Amino acid sequence: MHIQISYDDGIEQDSKIEEIIQKVCDEVSRVYDLEDDELSILLCDNKRIHELNKEYRGIDRPTDVLSFALNEGDDYEGSEEEHHLLGDMIISLERTHEQAIEYGHSFERELAYLTTHSCLHILGYDHMTDEDKKEMRTEEEFVLSNLGYVREDQPYNE
Repeated sequence: MHIQISYDDGIEQDSKIEEIIQKVCDEVSRVYDLEDDELSILLCDNKRIHELNKEYRGIDRPTDVLSFALNEGDDYEGSEEEHHLLGDMIISLERTHEQAIEYGHSFERELAYLTTHSCLHILGYDHMTDEDKKEMRTEEEFVLSNLGYVREDQPYNE
């Protein structure tokens, strides 16, 4: 998978963060056979993701990650080239840090989780029903455990 990482105003470029995201995307690419596909990632703060969450989802609060799949649905009619454009991911690094503290694990583990979670949303997974949530959690834990990011004591809450 080819990824393009960009930074919102006020967010400093960080090679360690980029390495974690690349590592996760590489594993997702391997597991789901996405070598030729592309993903765009924006790193931002709570203020920016709050604005986007309100604009696109009608939810007036910051969130940790937003995922926008570009070729959703069985009847997607884009060109062959467009079929390789998976979508856009937006991660609040500020919220990532807050949740790492809240859940009692490292920033790196939380960033890896959010990247995996967002990739799976873009691939069509969701957590609207208990059955869907269980399936998505299984997929998340598979990818994360392959990378050595084992689940900590605190469960994730949606």
